[in-house]
Amino acid sequence: MKISIRFFSSLREQLGIGVLEFETQSRDVSQLRSELMLFQPQFAEVLAPGKAIRMALNQVVCDGSEALSEACEVAFFPPVTGG
Repeated sequence: MKISIRFFSSLREQLGIGVLEFETQSRDVSQLRSELMLFQPQFAEVLAPGKAIRMALNQVVCDGSEALSEACEVAFFPPVTGG
């Protein structure tokens, strides 16, 4: 299925892209993260396990177990705090 992936803030800066149209066989957001880490070495570094990264599916923050669907939007972003 084809999905849209968005990277925000420092992740966008590290990867050099903000939006990626991606063909995936992953079933959920966590599997997609793992698939992306195999896609390019730079993705493996930025999305590595243990890195503080938040995820959202169709603009709703999620824990990674949410199912992907055709034309959905997944976002990866660093945690932020307010002041």
